[in-house]
Amino acid sequence: MSVTEQPPPHPGPQGDGHAHDGAAADAAVAQLRDRISADSLTTRRDYLRIVATVSGGLAIGGVGVAAGILHRHGDSEHLPEPKKITDQLAPGQSVAFRFPGEDDRALAVRLGDGSLVGYSAVCTHLACGVLWREDRGADGELYCPCHEGVFDARTGEVTAGPPPRPLPRIFLTEQADGSVWAVATARSGESAKEALCRQFSETRPDEAARLGCPGAGRAGAPERRPT
Repeated sequence: MSVTEQPPPHPGPQGDGHAHDGAAADAAVAQLRDRISADSLTTRRDYLRIVATVSGGLAIGGVGVAAGILHRHGDSEHLPEPKKITDQLAPGQSVAFRFPGEDDRALAVRLGDGSLVGYSAVCTHLACGVLWREDRGADGELYCPCHEGVFDARTGEVTAGPPPRPLPRIFLTEQADGSVWAVATARSGESAKEALCRQFSETRPDEAARLGCPGAGRAGAPERRPT
């Protein structure tokens, strides 16, 4: 089962919506930073273990480049605004969304074991749309119908066809109320720590310092808070 449209936001008390969303966005980023800081993400094995962990709800994604024409999804040096992509996502469901910009197609999937994964929905071959096919293997597969490109649903790695690079990933976090948020992106082949250090360095220097990013702690721009 796939969810192709985002559900409408639940209305809250008049005047409280922005404050609530801002607090939730801060909580999503803090959850992501604390999780990565705790696990260090210094090896490939550690990274795969984090992706497979249900409780953290962490996954990574982004967008690639086709023929040098399209911009790189996740190429910004600035942390994007956290974005709620769905109120809930059950095992065996997917949801299409746009992140970090409105032109950036993305896909989140809840795998059968409860893990959350998020990726660019743009194939790294010639920028066709990528779909999730639940019935292909234990985790399903990410599939580009244009040229039969296939990506591993758990890692984003190329498993068949012409795509030259894995799908860039999107960091997802799950809040206590079950809502799923997109909070950051990574370039294709970029580690989680590298991606967050790059994006935290100017906009969230305190978070960069907690992660042990190179050069963290130097004077920089003030931390940007979602509004």
